Amino acid sequence: MRILKVVAMAAGLLLLPLLVLAVDPASLAEALAGVPPGHALVAIIIVQVQILLSALRWRFTASRLGHPMRRATAIREYYLGGILNQTLPSGIAGDAVRAYRSSGDAAGDWKRATAAVVLERLSGQLAFLLLTVVGLLSWVVLLPQDSIPDLWALIAAGLAGVLAIVAAFFLVRPLRAWSVQHLPDLSAVFWKDRAFAIQGGLSTLIVTSYVAVFVIASDAAGAPLPLAGAFAIIPLCLLAMLVPVGIGGWGSREAAAAVLWPLLGYTSAQGLAASLLYGAFSLAGTALPGLIVYGTSALGGWRRGAGIVR
Repeated sequence: MRILKVVAMAAGLLLLPLLVLAVDPASLAEALAGVPPGHALVAIIIVQVQILLSALRWRFTASRLGHPMRRATAIREYYLGGILNQTLPSGIAGDAVRAYRSSGDAAGDWKRATAAVVLERLSGQLAFLLLTVVGLLSWVVLLPQDSIPDLWALIAAGLAGVLAIVAAFFLVRPLRAWSVQHLPDLSAVFWKDRAFAIQGGLSTLIVTSYVAVFVIASDAAGAPLPLAGAFAIIPLCLLAMLVPVGIGGWGSREAAAAVLWPLLGYTSAQGLAASLLYGAFSLAGTALPGLIVYGTSALGGWRRGAGIVR
């Protein structure tokens, strides 16, 4: 399994230079050279909102499981988790660190901390899954009529995939046992006291922010997307990040963008540039403020320790 993980990571990273060679390198360089600073600034600001809302969703989820945490702690740990998820293989290393660092010393705290992270991510994945289905359905309106039969096949495949996931969740014995065992947690997090409204509202805003950053990245690459087009192809690019290759979705996301952008009249080079800029905006928006947050936190802890010594 370790060998397979290394091979998958190497394949994803190797995919990037291959994509650069496959598209027109000159067009790619041109698309990346003229990025307006204002676009980068707005995208990075949206990433901050994204992280803040995600941290609040995690804090809300944890509180429903009887594992309260301070708002500042949730935000700080979410920055760290985001940095690790984007720079380490598997894409879940940051989530594992969040669960570990947020667990307390009391009996059962690590179980509640782990459940909070898992269910918080589940909330986001459900919203993302819904967006992807809507995106697939919108292709019927966006693409030429003569391609609709092929699109119906694509939509059928997408819906079949969704049904397969749902069926696996309820029919596969280990998952079914897990859902039954954690039914009280699922109810507390997603249903009781109108929790679904808070989870749904936060997850919708967060998923929309992902799309917004991608729209800005594409516009910066010289390929402005219509709103309907953005919700048709961007979810599929983000879905490609779930393929377990490369690091932090780099490679698979770019390959999807290079294929999908021509469907809206742009070049593969512009799609590749848009995806690269999306990754750069997301990483910069997470890493730079995250380092500041951790630096401030560490400095505050040092000062409190110095005060105690005195």
